[in-house]
Amino acid sequence: MAKLHSFECLPLTASSPDIASREIAQTWSHISGTILYLLPNHDASPKITCTYFSIALERLLQLDPNSCFLLGQNCSLFSPDDEVISAFHNSNRIYMEKLEELPLTICHLNKKAISNDLVTVGYIMKPSREEDFAKRGAFPICPTPNGLMFLPLNFELPISKQLEEVDVILHKATDEIVSIEFNSSSESSYQIGYTKGMQELQRHIENHNDCFEVDPLNSINPVLDRLKIQQLLLGLEDLNVGGRCKVRAPHFLKVNSFDEPDLVQRLHDATLSLPSIVKPQVACGVADAHSMAIVFKVEDFKVLNVPLPAVIQEYVDHSSTLFKFYVLGDRVFHTVKKSMPNADVLIKSSEKNGSKPLLFDSLKSLPTATANQHSEGWDPCLDLALVNKAAERLSKRLGLTIFGFDVVTLHFSGSTMFDAYSEMGIEDIQEGSGDHVVVDVNYLPSFKEIPDDVAVPAFWDAIKKK
Repeated sequence: MAKLHSFECLPLTASSPDIASREIAQTWSHISGTILYLLPNHDASPKITCTYFSIALERLLQLDPNSCFLLGQNCSLFSPDDEVISAFHNSNRIYMEKLEELPLTICHLNKKAISNDLVTVGYIMKPSREEDFAKRGAFPICPTPNGLMFLPLNFELPISKQLEEVDVILHKATDEIVSIEFNSSSESSYQIGYTKGMQELQRHIENHNDCFEVDPLNSINPVLDRLKIQQLLLGLEDLNVGGRCKVRAPHFLKVNSFDEPDLVQRLHDATLSLPSIVKPQVACGVADAHSMAIVFKVEDFKVLNVPLPAVIQEYVDHSSTLFKFYVLGDRVFHTVKKSMPNADVLIKSSEKNGSKPLLFDSLKSLPTATANQHSEGWDPCLDLALVNKAAERLSKRLGLTIFGFDVVTLHFSGSTMFDAYSEMGIEDIQEGSGDHVVVDVNYLPSFKEIPDDVAVPAFWDAIKKK
């Protein structure tokens, strides 16, 4: 817990008060503030344990009688024993029923001791994601240089009590989704089911105007829906200027069934050639949101095992190079990652397997190119100024504080793609045209590829400015 929340912890291994005092003095001789003493609940002889701690603390209290607090997991350990309580004289005593209350207690004491101007950010996300952020020092329970303090919200504790300490709520709401049901009568309408804890949190936010979210659920909803994102990305073409490379959305088509009799014509009308990548319309929050396929033959759509409704998306040749962009408030960062090979490589590989669809989970088994599958002599050129404009446009359209998106730059590796586009009447595409295609958008990414000493302060500033 100390490691996750960036505070110092010294487990006392001493068998006597004298040794305990010496251990603390040697380790924390530089500490001039408050030291908290946590006493766990021992089922064996609680009175002996309490008496031992009372002697140890009484000696330590001689240094600063106002700087020691006794925390215990069970109030009944202390309150019935007048002899033990009297030993603490005027020291502050705080009782906890559960160890999970410790961050909340420390947060309360920090805010009381330092300044009421501190902004406390209560956050909720799945444990693995929390650990990933926290181990990089992103969630300190002690104040950051810009006056933020982070508190993990725990649905095992009363949420109303925790929110008494919180000014801002940061959540990865997609981690708390249990179901998404689409309305078949509407192109993009769905019902989202959240965990009981998230529902309670939302009810509290709705009933208390002083709770500020980063970010509101209505801002996050578009990133749950790949169709909505595709439609939103179409607006990026307003940024394009003649004679320069473009930024755009991939060509796409929504399907409710892979058995549609006019599917071939619809693919043609949507400027889609094969191979194409097929993704569930639900972008995140449910188990099969990342179950995808690359399809090489039209007839294979009929046997495709990708959740419906789905979005068929242009497979963009990009020489296995993916640019990941992270928007943290008004700052934009990017990194480069190896990605899937070009279409001609995929086609040759699929022919060995009867040209069957390539099925994969994009979070676990994304097919990536090997070293000899990169296009020789082609260097993906990134127009950073153009993509930064796209980031600014997306930020305004989405209303999100922290989000990420993926960009590939279009590269035709051979005649296969030229022929496919010519058949669809597209004559203005040149080899290595460098079109910047935004292929994915996601909320509250980990941005772990960016150095912590740069990204974490930008993360704090983005929250504070919002």
